[in-house]
Amino acid sequence: MRKFVVLLILLLPLPVGAEWELALPGWQYSFPADHGNHPGFKTEWWYFTGNLGNKDGREFGYQLTFFRQGITPPKAAIPATSRFIARNIQFAHFAVADIGSGKFHFAQKLTRGAFGEAGFDEGEKVAWIDDWTCQLTGLHSFRLRAVGDGAEIDLALESEKDPVFHGREGVSQKAEGEGRASHYYSLTRLKTTGTITLPEGSFPVTGLSWFDHEWATNQLAAHQTGWDWFSLQFSDGSDLMIFQIRTSDGSRDPYSGGTFVAPDGTQTPVSNSAFALIPSGEWKSPRTGGRYPTRWKLGIPHLGISLEIDAAFEAQELALQPVAYWEGAIRATGSLGGQAASARGYLEMTGYGSPVVGMQAPPPAAP
Repeated sequence: MRKFVVLLILLLPLPVGAEWELALPGWQYSFPADHGNHPGFKTEWWYFTGNLGNKDGREFGYQLTFFRQGITPPKAAIPATSRFIARNIQFAHFAVADIGSGKFHFAQKLTRGAFGEAGFDEGEKVAWIDDWTCQLTGLHSFRLRAVGDGAEIDLALESEKDPVFHGREGVSQKAEGEGRASHYYSLTRLKTTGTITLPEGSFPVTGLSWFDHEWATNQLAAHQTGWDWFSLQFSDGSDLMIFQIRTSDGSRDPYSGGTFVAPDGTQTPVSNSAFALIPSGEWKSPRTGGRYPTRWKLGIPHLGISLEIDAAFEAQELALQPVAYWEGAIRATGSLGGQAASARGYLEMTGYGSPVVGMQAPPPAAP
């Protein structure tokens, strides 16, 4: 039932005269304010992933993402005041990958937030749904808590680098046309400590996390069917974000690209023409039937990057409703700048197990 309710809400027309803001050049980023909510935009997410381990060498991956999907813009008139009339749908996804055992725990929360059980920007809380929370503890530091499907995290994150702004001045163009973009920045290397709890016990862990924050309105075009997004943290202190948007004819959209971050924080854009990304193996989901490429070859010649990228294990699909997607820990080996290199990171693949919902612009109005 929830699947159809969410789909209906995402497809409802806006009230007459209502408008959302567009992601356009000229945004002046300011922190910690921009870690918070941007309700003038239709879609927003706070996305944390990380690769962690304990003193005995046991490895884990985790994801915690909070989403806001706008129903009506803040300035739009609504017909009545009621707890059951909401301007946003708020939902969150949580997953823990127990890499040694190949077990994948995942859960979802979904609510209108009508009774204060979910929200944004309350005191030090950036976002929360029930007992899943993202709390700001410093200029670029956070505390994350979540529990579900037999897994629990309680983690402290502190950034080792300044924010990285993707695209042109932090505006990441995703399709042709004004406003088909997102405001997009990352904290690419967050020192992480805390605890992961599984049915067999609690594990003190350390490692690195990655934080992406995007806000946008209808950033994808109708012919764009999904994306493959990679974050990599190299052992030498470098970081890389790269993504490709796939189109309905099977090609890669020219609005694909990424950013390379040197150990000293220097940022180098990576254009669509500057990288090659080739799938070399796949896994078929027994739940959705989606065929996910879980092995890749990545080349960025001008940076001296040549990598073989593999899933830490294949079964890391969040088989959720209304959207199923693969989000998991990855490992990479190869070369960087002419030297042997290794990296850990995360890979997100959408549009394989289900269509992308709520991201494309609506079709043009009839004349």
